Amino acid sequence: MALLTTEDVLNKKFQYVKFREGYDQDEVDEFLDEVVSTIYSLQMENQDLKEKLEAAERRIAELSNSDYTPAETPAPAAAPVVETPAPAAAPAFTGPQDAESATSMLALAQRVHDEYVRDGEEQSAKIIAEANAERESIIADAQKQKDSLLSQLDQERELLENKINGLRTFEAEYRTNLRSHLESLLNEVDNGEN
Repeated sequence: MALLTTEDVLNKKFQYVKFREGYDQDEVDEFLDEVVSTIYSLQMENQDLKEKLEAAERRIAELSNSDYTPAETPAPAAAPVVETPAPAAAPAFTGPQDAESATSMLALAQRVHDEYVRDGEEQSAKIIAEANAERESIIADAQKQKDSLLSQLDQERELLENKINGLRTFEAEYRTNLRSHLESLLNEVDNGEN
């Protein structure tokens, strides 16, 4: 199942159900299931990214706390060459540059990492805020539709009760009129026999 986009949620149209007011309950339930699935997937992705971020931070901490530096590697290769001072001076000169380069590279990596973390947190917060806003909007719309439907049903019930009362009144009047008419006919028949 593909994840929903904000456009999917905003542009979703439900089918009206024939012979009754409102939307198809199954269709609405299926759509809400998709929304929940999308939010859950985003939360899982967010959690996964947080775990990767923590692992990267631990790795950077390990590398920055480590005693190993690239400047120490050339030292054993330069040790056998003791006779000529020029080559020994060159590795000693490049050692601090290598350490400085490693430090600046580590600082750059830390800066890039911090930017990615900040961007990831901002994007995560934005996605969560959008999902919460969509959820609140869907809940508010559903509540409005429920209230509207209940109000409409109350009005229809009141109309039906009025019609029923009107029909009962009509029935009572009709029975009374019919009874009086039949009684008058019986009186005429009785009077006609005498």
